[in-house]
Amino acid sequence: MAKAAKLKILYGEGDAEEQAVTAAALEKAGHTVEKAVGRKAVEAAIGKGRFDLVVLGPSLSRNDRHHLPYMVKKAQAEVSVLVMHADGSRHPYVDACTDTGASVENVVARIEGMAIAGVIPNAAVGAAAGR
Repeated sequence: MAKAAKLKILYGEGDAEEQAVTAAALEKAGHTVEKAVGRKAVEAAIGKGRFDLVVLGPSLSRNDRHHLPYMVKKAQAEVSVLVMHADGSRHPYVDACTDTGASVENVVARIEGMAIAGVIPNAAVGAAAGR
């Protein structure tokens, strides 16, 4: 089965230890992950590099998880934003979210199902291949 294209992900968390497990799972899924700890580090990374996806983790403050999607889209309008531990369905700059307590596997599956600019999700790849 064909895999989705490798994504360049910026993964922001408030706690580096909590970040390690999810970052490792994203890398194992074949993505390139740049880690940023704290709001200022996420903003600095967005200003320096281009990303396909920005993931904002649950150890960031609620205020940061609300504010950073605006900052991301202001800097790079085409980038997708996934917020963990939030109801992002009401936030105009959040493309996807996961519920509080979602497993790492759930986060990886959510990313694989997202329609990210220039990237075909796994399900679409399988359908295109006649599977």
